[in-house]
Amino acid sequence: MAMMDDAAVRGPTLIDRAYQLGYTVAYRLVREYWRVRRPVTHGALVALWNRGKVLLIRNSYVPYYSSPGGYVQRGEDAINAAVRELREEVGISVPAERLALALEVTHEWEHKHDHVQIFEIELPERPIIHVDHREVVDAAWYTPEQAATLKVFPPLAQVIAKRRA
Repeated sequence: MAMMDDAAVRGPTLIDRAYQLGYTVAYRLVREYWRVRRPVTHGALVALWNRGKVLLIRNSYVPYYSSPGGYVQRGEDAINAAVRELREEVGISVPAERLALALEVTHEWEHKHDHVQIFEIELPERPIIHVDHREVVDAAWYTPEQAATLKVFPPLAQVIAKRRA
C-alpha cells in the first residue's frame, strides 16, 4: 500500500461522497455526449515506477485502474499535461525532462477516438501519495504481475506488460 498523508488515511467524508456522486453523474453525461459526437480526445498519463512496482490509481467514476493523468488542455502539450495531472491527482511534482515517452496510441475508447500518450519515470524513493477521496479514491503500488490481474486502462496495461516481458 502506498504511504499517504493523514487526509488520505482518514477515509472519505460525506462531502467527499457528494463529490464522488457529482463526478459519476458528470462522467455518465459526458459519455452520452461522446456516444453522439464521437470526438477526438488527447490524454496524457504518467506511469510511476519504484522498486519494480507501478503506482495505480482508481478514480471514483470509472471501474478500472489507471495511472495519474487526464486530458491535454488547449495550448498545452502532453508532457506538461502529464506533469500537471500528476501533481493534481497524487501530489507528486517531477520535472518534465525526467519523463520518458513509453507509449503513444490512438484507440477507440468509450465512444471516442482517444489519442493517449503515456510517460514513465523510475523514482529512486517511494513518494508520499496524496489522494483527495473525491476524484481519486485509491492509490497503491503493484508489481506488473499483480497489475495483470486487475482491470487496467488498456494502453496502460500495454506499458505494464512491457515491464513483465
